[in-house]
Amino acid sequence: MNETAMVRIGVAGALGRMGRAVAGLVRARDGAALGPLFDRPDMAGQTIDGISLAGLDEALAGSDAIIDFTTPAASVALAQAAAARGGPALVIGSTGATPEQEAAIAEAAKRVAIVRSGNFSLGLNLMLGLVRQAAKALDPADFDIEILETHHKRKVDAPSGTALMLGQAAADGRGVSLSNVSQRGRDGLTGARSEGVIGFASLRGGGVIGEHSVTFAGEEEIITFSHSARDRGLFARGALQAALWARGKPAGLYSMLDVLGMGGG
Repeated sequence: MNETAMVRIGVAGALGRMGRAVAGLVRARDGAALGPLFDRPDMAGQTIDGISLAGLDEALAGSDAIIDFTTPAASVALAQAAAARGGPALVIGSTGATPEQEAAIAEAAKRVAIVRSGNFSLGLNLMLGLVRQAAKALDPADFDIEILETHHKRKVDAPSGTALMLGQAAADGRGVSLSNVSQRGRDGLTGARSEGVIGFASLRGGGVIGEHSVTFAGEEEIITFSHSARDRGLFARGALQAALWARGKPAGLYSMLDVLGMGGG
């Protein structure tokens, strides 16, 4: 593929583990060219660990798409800057955003294409569809839903963005609002479990990349869907696929299901 046809992929949070994984994958991918790498604003113009860091304006100008696995606040700033400029497309994988931050990203998506996901794994996104179907088919009076997630000790938000995606899929299947049925953590004399609740539990320790399970617990049988991430590279590969897909797409807020051609918007 000639140079002009290549998609220039910029990387936000280039000094982080995900940023480094994305950059390495882009270098080896046909049809992609590594664009500007950038991190915190105060690091612009510096070379750290052999990585030459650009400023935000340079990154926006030199990229066809930018992959961002940073923090919600940084993602909002990036989305707003891209929207003001009219591009490039963005792939945002930060988790733990507040409703206000999610709204700000959605507003920016009115002017630029943004693929937003709490998880870029193909397997996990297939699991979302299965959880939605199971929740629709299994009566809340007969089956309780519990979501368990485990991550490394450095993760700062809980439940994980992926766990919340799974909870949303279950709530969608049951036709309810997740905010009305979510139960996050139990301690002490909590009383009997309420019918229709979707429970969340979070474990943190060691270097676990990501483990998620959704259990439908009945009196006579238990159904469990589970997904284990064994290598951080799977998220980088999914994000890169999303970035290649997003180039040239009209403004809008897209999901990984859109990238995979599975709908779900």
